[in-house]
Amino acid sequence: MGRCIVAHPEWSAAEAQAADTLIALALAEDLDHAGDLTSQAVIPADGSGVARFVARSAGVIAGLPIAAAVFARLDARCDFTPLVADGTAVAAGTVVAEVAGPLRALLTAERTALNFVQRLSGIASLTQRFVAAVQGLPCQVLDTRKTLPGWRRLEKYAVRCGGGTNHRQGLFDAVMLKDNHLAAIGGGAGAVRRGVDAARAEYDRSVPIEVEVETFDQLDAALAAQPDIIMLDNMDVGMLRAAVARRDDQAPSVRLEASGGISLQNIRAVAETGVDLISIGALTHSAPALDVALDFVRN
Repeated sequence: MGRCIVAHPEWSAAEAQAADTLIALALAEDLDHAGDLTSQAVIPADGSGVARFVARSAGVIAGLPIAAAVFARLDARCDFTPLVADGTAVAAGTVVAEVAGPLRALLTAERTALNFVQRLSGIASLTQRFVAAVQGLPCQVLDTRKTLPGWRRLEKYAVRCGGGTNHRQGLFDAVMLKDNHLAAIGGGAGAVRRGVDAARAEYDRSVPIEVEVETFDQLDAALAAQPDIIMLDNMDVGMLRAAVARRDDQAPSVRLEASGGISLQNIRAVAETGVDLISIGALTHSAPALDVALDFVRN
């Protein structure tokens, strides 16, 4: 249904550009105008070494292309070798990448590179747990726009590495009529129909349209208007089953998305109601970092 849903994990030019911007900011705040005072004082300028990225905990790896770019930004002589691909589930103790080059550059880049890999691998790992919880059911696990400012492209990439699916990137690539949009145009079931009709009149069919509903009156109005997706906000399992039955009867081509209050404990029950999509803000706003370390192996 157009550009609203993206499921492939490829590292694209858009992700690379977002990474370059964040790498520049990260190194600027770490080095300021003085550089790495410790390495400059105690590490010989001609020293070289090899270090390995090691997963201290089991999880899904994401962010290795960014780590490589951090080292390259500091010194083009750094040679970064990924030993697993992003999206790979690894056991604790797995060596996931190796980097060789000037010691000063390796030490200066260490924390910044690890910050990216730990954060993104944490998102990929949490996403994989949600995806595994609905395995075998025809339901996709989606992210949201609840991302760190500037990190959205990378965090959504990490969701894909974990087997999840991206919802819209931003306000620019889909229409999504949320509760406050509907309230602003009068509220209630009537606002649902007016909003969808207005969006259909404004854009061609290449622009996906989604509307959020909280009641069955709003749901019936949305089904009559037939947007691409209807988001069922904070409905319990019984309400979700009833909503799916109404959709199947009135507008079977419309996809239903469950959102709100989704956890690892209840996601399978939600998926078993027959909804097509489940969106989870926690994938990005609450994922704990994966424990990854950089161990030097020789100088």
